[in-house]
Amino acid sequence: MSLFKARDWWSTALGEKEEFDQGCLCVADVDNSGNGQDKIIVGSYIGYLRIFNPHPVKPGDGMQAEDLLLEVQLRDSILQVEVGKFVSGTELLHLAVLHCRKLCVYAVSGTLGNVEHGNQYQIKLMYEHNLQRTACNMTYGPFGGVKGRDLICIQSMDGMLMLFEQESYAFGRFLPSFLLPGPLTYSSRTDSFITVSSCQQVESYKYQVLAFATDADERKETEQQKLSSGKRLVMDWVLNIGEQALDICVVSLNQTSSVFVLGERNFFCLKDNGQIRFMKKLDCSPSCFLPYCSVSEGTINTLVGNHNNMLHVYQDVTLKWATQLPHIPVAVKVGNLQDLKGVIVTLSDSGHLQCSYLGTDPSLFQAPKVESREINYEELDREMKELQKIIKESTKTQDILPKSEKDYDDLRITAEVSPDLDVDSQAIDSEVRAEAVPSVTVKITLQSRLAVQKTKLSICVQPPLALTHDQFIFDDIESCGSKAVALSVFLKGNCPPAELEGDAVASYSTPTDFADQSDEDQVNVLGFQFLTGSRITLLASKTSQRYRIQSEQLEDLWLITKELAFRLEEHFKKQNSKDFTCTFSGSVPLQEYFELIDRHFELRLNAEKFEELLSERAIQFRAIERRLLTRFKDKTPAPLQHLDTLLEGTYRQIIALADAAEENQTNMFQAFTKLKSATQLVIMLISLWQKLSTDQVAILEATFLPLMQDTQELGWEESVDAAISHLLRTCLSKSSKEQALTLTSQLSIPKDTSRLKKHITLLCDRLAKGGRLCLSTDTNIQQTMVMPGGCTPIQESDLEERTGVQDSTTMFTNHRHLTKQKSKTGIHKSKDLSTPDFTALQVRMQIYSRGINLVP
Repeated sequence: MSLFKARDWWSTALGEKEEFDQGCLCVADVDNSGNGQDKIIVGSYIGYLRIFNPHPVKPGDGMQAEDLLLEVQLRDSILQVEVGKFVSGTELLHLAVLHCRKLCVYAVSGTLGNVEHGNQYQIKLMYEHNLQRTACNMTYGPFGGVKGRDLICIQSMDGMLMLFEQESYAFGRFLPSFLLPGPLTYSSRTDSFITVSSCQQVESYKYQVLAFATDADERKETEQQKLSSGKRLVMDWVLNIGEQALDICVVSLNQTSSVFVLGERNFFCLKDNGQIRFMKKLDCSPSCFLPYCSVSEGTINTLVGNHNNMLHVYQDVTLKWATQLPHIPVAVKVGNLQDLKGVIVTLSDSGHLQCSYLGTDPSLFQAPKVESREINYEELDREMKELQKIIKESTKTQDILPKSEKDYDDLRITAEVSPDLDVDSQAIDSEVRAEAVPSVTVKITLQSRLAVQKTKLSICVQPPLALTHDQFIFDDIESCGSKAVALSVFLKGNCPPAELEGDAVASYSTPTDFADQSDEDQVNVLGFQFLTGSRITLLASKTSQRYRIQSEQLEDLWLITKELAFRLEEHFKKQNSKDFTCTFSGSVPLQEYFELIDRHFELRLNAEKFEELLSERAIQFRAIERRLLTRFKDKTPAPLQHLDTLLEGTYRQIIALADAAEENQTNMFQAFTKLKSATQLVIMLISLWQKLSTDQVAILEATFLPLMQDTQELGWEESVDAAISHLLRTCLSKSSKEQALTLTSQLSIPKDTSRLKKHITLLCDRLAKGGRLCLSTDTNIQQTMVMPGGCTPIQESDLEERTGVQDSTTMFTNHRHLTKQKSKTGIHKSKDLSTPDFTALQVRMQIYSRGINLVP
């Protein structure tokens, strides 16, 4: 018995009469909070999933209500919970839950609370896989060397490894000479699956060998199948340890990996090629273990729990610490909780969850002091009478539940079960071994107080009961209308049901934006959040017809601004208001717009540099290959002179450059999308600012949006610059001297964006001084009227000299004429552009006798 006990930091008891095992505990930042704080995820065999975030006021406190983030009961037993990058298209962490016949992946998210109860957490099912075989355990990792995502491998009870590439099923392979399933893990260094078979052997299987082996559609393998195409599944290495294994784990340290195996009497440490590094004989029967890296000491330590309520800490084969636990642990993890690193989390088979730390203070019991006092019987009698009075008054109250403020909800669901069985049974695919399986009809009615749309009714019952129909979809339900459906319930499984209740849930949408009116004072504020995470706020003034749209990014304002103008037009059109007009007279946000242009142009220059470097490395790679082939073909052997090393290094450089070029291409696509959104916003603001006609807006759109997609041969910057230069030379020209200038017939990527930004500013300034857009090349008649507001006047200069052509018509070609600009620093890095906290567009609507004017 250890003198020192594990210092209790936080503990709780989970449920009643629930069972747990080693796969039911996981510690990770499952909600992607980003603050480095882990959460404790626990699943039980009766289907309860709980997520904890302990915050004890002082060490040793029990669980508070706010420590339990989420508790939900799933339909099936939970065998194992894991956290990883299981959803394609994102590198956020998601929760994988393994059931006996199903694999479910959930997204855990939290919503900030506005009251004292704290934040609200919920899980969302991202996808699920129905398993054809009963599952035993699972492991995950970057199988095949994939980057940025984790794949899942499930071992069935009959020895089949089922591999899932996130949302899709990849393949399945049977393990050879299989009898009973054992622990399973994955080694990313060797790209291998490691398990312990019932033959008491540690076996390693390469992922590539599993992928190219014969498909495991059937367990039996006939002689014809043995002779058919495909490869037999062979082991990479095997080691006999002479005892059954309880768990297996792979730990990497200093570019080496070790395989730890916990046996019934020993625990082993193996190299990644199967050779024994060391082994340790245990004095007590172990129950769980956890190898982990000690960063400070540069070694691998191992936590081993046993059936004597002890937790031992080993460094290699040396016992470093022993501490006593209040229970027998079946699972142990280490996490960072509330800025406390290295918290030991243990779980017993009965549900005792404890977070503890190792201390040097002996936990000795001290008897509390007994307070002796005389009993005041008169005071006790008065207290008893008061309590009896309270109990008597409470029993008189009949309405215990609070009354609802509404007479009834917007949509009411009523269910009526028929008292008689169906004359003709509706049971289908029943497993009951009887001549006839009866069924009963259930009638469900939906009564709507309001007009609702896209109503979906879902009904579920607990197995072994089943339904003939579990979902119904209605297009529209009118106000004070009703819809009724009928379905049958029958016994599908060959066992009596545990309960005869069912649930019916209806989801619907209303024609308005919100279901209920807000009770807060700020009813003039509307917030939006895109799926990408951006937030946009729309504010309406109470005293004047003014609208303000604000966001942290300029490109995010486009969709909301467009939708606001569209809805205003539709609203006044329904009211037959012919005097309605919408204008904008604030300053056009050119500075934020120019930052998006610079970011997109920077990525284009990087793409050109990547292409040049890839070409150089490819030429170098082919040259080295030719020299190696010459050496290999030579009859007289000659030294390679490190050509093979140079070939491998060049190959790695090509792969790295290709990955960087692909990432830059993705970033450039996103930057071009943001640039298009901001460009459409700028076009809309200019058109509202100068009250442009439909034809003039079309000219402006053709000028700023000439390309549907961006390429290196013909980019957005040179195309827009040529189009704006043409407008400044023709319809927006200031003198005949500018009209005489012509543009070059060849477009190439510019060296920077200063000229483009100067021309955009000049275009806005010309429009502010009365210029109008047209396609005619005749002499432009300048208007003397100056609009209020607009861009700040700049010092104009004559347009830059351009190469002239004889024909007065400007020609644009998409042939590539690129001038390679060599940079001393290589790849262009991002510039530190100072941006305000948010970009705001402010609009004011004032009603006059002739129309509505939107001004700041």
